[in-house]
Amino acid sequence: MGYIIALAGKGGTGKTTIAALLARIIKEKKLGSILAVDADPNNNLGEALGMEVKETAGQIVDKVAAHPDKIPAGMPKDRFIEYELQAAISEGEGIDLLTMGRPEGPGCYCYVNNVLRGIVTKLINEYDYIIIDNEAGLEHLSRRTTRRADAFVVVSDATAVGLKAAGRIIDLAGELGIETKKNFLILNRYDTVLDKKNFKDLQYLGFLPKDKELENLSFNGYSLMKLNADAPALAALEKIGGMIWQRN
Repeated sequence: MGYIIALAGKGGTGKTTIAALLARIIKEKKLGSILAVDADPNNNLGEALGMEVKETAGQIVDKVAAHPDKIPAGMPKDRFIEYELQAAISEGEGIDLLTMGRPEGPGCYCYVNNVLRGIVTKLINEYDYIIIDNEAGLEHLSRRTTRRADAFVVVSDATAVGLKAAGRIIDLAGELGIETKKNFLILNRYDTVLDKKNFKDLQYLGFLPKDKELENLSFNGYSLMKLNADAPALAALEKIGGMIWQRN
């Protein structure tokens, strides 16, 4: 069964950046095949990985709703959407990408979430690592896009507001019965050592410093795969993140 790494955090903390860097590190360490899942409707993970998004889950659901006649006779709608989603997976060197996107039609994301959750459950056995970049805040948890994670990583900035949000996220995960084996906290864009091992039920791994090269790449829409191997943020994550990707 695939090893699931799920990332969460309030908006603007850099969780998508860290998701992409984790995928890069796992790929470069040759630990196994990777499926990156962009579960944030404001999808940016593909750009961070330098991968083109073929079609999003939201677009597929909208397309099927607009043209139900395209569903083959005798095939249930859910099965057809799953087939289309599998075809929409972007394949790269060592990393594949599945993107949720944002449905344009009226209504909530519930149906898209259910479909996405169903296909991810089926794909778990096809990859060694599944990295899920969740929507900012708490909404993705209340919809249970993520139901279990081997490593649940909450990303925060070094502010009281950010840390309170991190605490609420792990509390909500527990209240909803989301199964998490390991719960971690990473502070992003920070430069001071903290003498703390835990924040609530999160194990504090450490911090990623501000990184001008990374910021320039992100600002200009370039892939983080182009980041130099000795870049401070990448080096810091490789140093502190072993417990995230280790299967134990």
